[in-house]
Amino acid sequence: MYLVKTPAFIQNLFPNFTWRIPTQEKVIYLTFDDGPIPEVTPWVMEQLAAFNAKATFFCVGDNVRKHSDIFRQLIAAGHSVGNHTFNHLNGWATDKLSYFHNIRHCAELVDSDLFRPPYGRLKPSQAQFLQRHYRIVMWDVLSGDFDPNISEEQCYHNIVQKAEPGSIIVLHDSLKAEKKLRAVLPRVLKFYQEQGFRFEALNTKRLTETRKSFQTA
Repeated sequence: MYLVKTPAFIQNLFPNFTWRIPTQEKVIYLTFDDGPIPEVTPWVMEQLAAFNAKATFFCVGDNVRKHSDIFRQLIAAGHSVGNHTFNHLNGWATDKLSYFHNIRHCAELVDSDLFRPPYGRLKPSQAQFLQRHYRIVMWDVLSGDFDPNISEEQCYHNIVQKAEPGSIIVLHDSLKAEKKLRAVLPRVLKFYQEQGFRFEALNTKRLTETRKSFQTA
């Protein structure tokens, strides 16, 4: 069970997390979790390049270790990267010390102050500590590309029917999501480009501005 669109009340409960970028500009923030892997990530980069699109990749440290050449290509292409733990740990099922050490292990390979918890699951005590060191980036649209129970068409509509200016959208450059991603990503890029949108990568400056806007709202 998951929510395609993160309700406003949940976003308001955790104002120190980044859920979307408040803006009226036609800009979308695509994010990709769980890579990099050779079977999917290079193809994603090719699709993004075809639309002059930048994105943010929340990388699993062990995948960066195994595929450091692809990770370097992400950086060289102008995409931003974030920490997604070293072993894709579920925060709810992991004690604090083990969780923090795993994130630190990933940080040895992924130089970024952006962090996304796998499955979006963090204990309050984990979040409190991590916020001292990272910008915790969540999402307001979850594509469902990982879900074997929905069709490629439903995955596509999850995005184009729910996303709006400033939306942070979750996709996955993983084997589990590959089939849907290959069907959906080119269509999403084409749809929004035709609507006059651009695709940007998340960065610390943008997220700092976002936090300030929430605090003064």
